[in-house]
Amino acid sequence: QGQLMESGGGSVQAGGSLRVSCTYSTYTYSTYCMGWFRQAPRKEREGVATIRADGTTTYADSVKGRFTISRDNTKKTLNLQMNNLKPEDTAMYYCAAVPAKYCTLGDILLGYWGQGTQVTISS
Repeated sequence: QGQLMESGGGSVQAGGSLRVSCTYSTYTYSTYCMGWFRQAPRKEREGVATIRADGTTTYADSVKGRFTISRDNTKKTLNLQMNNLKPEDTAMYYCAAVPAKYCTLGDILLGYWGQGTQVTISS
């Protein structure tokens, strides 16, 4: 399967914005559900947002109204625009390519993952 690579993480103060991106190496993922997940130290991984091949999006309640997920299949890119960031958004952010029937913000039964990019929000 194709590879996924995240970029764009960093450190900002609370209230700031960051954009993380994920590039993938195969057009096969253009038909997949793509998603962003995050894991903070000593916490379980949680779903942040997903976007289906038809553009349908789903967000975790904690990020609704602040984060926007988008995809550009021609560029094989997945983005997450994060605004009004909070210290609790601090985590390693991972992108995932998931066959449509497994698309969820919950536990991913089958997916392909990037290596992650760190996002740190200071208060």
